[in-house]
Amino acid sequence: MTTGYELLDAGDGRRLERFGDLVVDRPAPDALDPPRDLPAWAEADLRYERDGGWLAAGEEVPPSWELADGDLRFELRPTPTGQVGLFPEQASNRAWVRDVVASSGSEVSVLNLFAYTGAMTLSAAAAGAAVTHVDGARPAIGWARRNAALSGLDDRPIRWIVDDIEAFVAREDRRGRRYDGVILDPPSYGHGAGGRSWKLADRLPDLLADCAALTGPRPAFVLLTAHTPGFWSGRLADELAAVYRRPVTDIDAAEMELRARSGAHLRLGAYARIIGR
Repeated sequence: MTTGYELLDAGDGRRLERFGDLVVDRPAPDALDPPRDLPAWAEADLRYERDGGWLAAGEEVPPSWELADGDLRFELRPTPTGQVGLFPEQASNRAWVRDVVASSGSEVSVLNLFAYTGAMTLSAAAAGAAVTHVDGARPAIGWARRNAALSGLDDRPIRWIVDDIEAFVAREDRRGRRYDGVILDPPSYGHGAGGRSWKLADRLPDLLADCAALTGPRPAFVLLTAHTPGFWSGRLADELAAVYRRPVTDIDAAEMELRARSGAHLRLGAYARIIGR
């Protein structure tokens, strides 16, 4: 669990969370049950509404603040989409990546695609990996680099790449570059090179196949996560099994979930992962 984070409650389509020193109230479409701790919601410092943006309790909305997670530090920001720059449901996957890299016994080269603000990148780098961090949005790369500096990891072997994901992977294959591990957290929808539309349901098989070309059939690890409706853990495991020619039973897959101190439960996507050569 992220040490600077706590899910306080969830319900009626919203989630109440503590990120460092601030309590945040924002939408959560899967929080269908009633809230369990009504008094806690009055403590929110920030609230996000889809049709009104961010509101602060009696003060201006802060442009940023920091959260400490063990030896890592993250800059958080209230974004126009209601995100803050960190996905707490990924905490167990970040710990898993760190453990896999640390136990490898040698420097591991990691490709992190759709890498956003860099939490996975920093987890791998802190354990000794050389990381290629790729995202299509230049502001996200700048944000990730600030997180690296805050965490004292800006001197680590991290390549920061702004590029179309599929185009970059294809070029890496043509260059003959290979990686030991791959991390993918693709969006549901987006835009690829030339402004063409990108849809996870259509593009995931080909993207995984291209990543497999960069790792070979026996990678050190692969982590695939999704926050897309319909992409439950079994479907992600099937996708990895098909590309890496593994029995589904060899793939660790589960839902990404958070439990609140109130007892509320929140489902926030799924993961599937392969370990071992």
